[in-house]
Amino acid sequence: MTLICGIEEAGRGPVIGPMVMAGVVIEQKDEQKLKNMGVKDSKLLTPMQREALFDRIKQSVIRYKIIILSPKEVDDSLNDPSMNLNWLEAETSVKLIDKLNPDEAILDCPSTNTNAYRDYVKTRLEKKIKIISEHKADVNYPVVSAASILAKVTRDREIEKIKDSINKEFGSGYPSDPRTIEFLDKNYDRYPHIFRKTWKTYQKVIANKKQKGLMDFK
Repeated sequence: MTLICGIEEAGRGPVIGPMVMAGVVIEQKDEQKLKNMGVKDSKLLTPMQREALFDRIKQSVIRYKIIILSPKEVDDSLNDPSMNLNWLEAETSVKLIDKLNPDEAILDCPSTNTNAYRDYVKTRLEKKIKIISEHKADVNYPVVSAASILAKVTRDREIEKIKDSINKEFGSGYPSDPRTIEFLDKNYDRYPHIFRKTWKTYQKVIANKKQKGLMDFK
């Protein structure tokens, strides 16, 4: 029996909210079962389809784990000169693999250098296993697709929790969303805990506010 683990993230790019990473373990022979359930890359599914698959995946796999990285945890990593977003993802992948204890793991690689990313993860593992590091792994491997669904649904739910807690609508949380940018401009100092302050989008707003403040004194 070969146990394979798929790992994927959701929420890598937003200026608001957490990044979520999920790991899913199945027997290699059960990949077809995931396909038959309708599991595919989360981006190819509607929110309703993802929600419908979320519990089914958790009940069908041997084990899974979800890690939620808060905006502060993301910022702390990016403020460390030895870290960046890719290495944060790699380190979190290591935690997932060590906890889930598969025979091999498949990573959707965020780096342009898939071999370096794979080797970095391998050197950090408690137990040495086979690591596959590929771009588009969430499209090519059902077990990674399953992890992508768990990560995406969890991230979406966390965003809804934030909206409920502050009683505000801010869109998707991504810099490409005009609603997010408008909300950030008006509320950057009211809800500091929800923003990733290392993001250029956030820093640009701060710089503009400071510039306007200086202009007011002229």
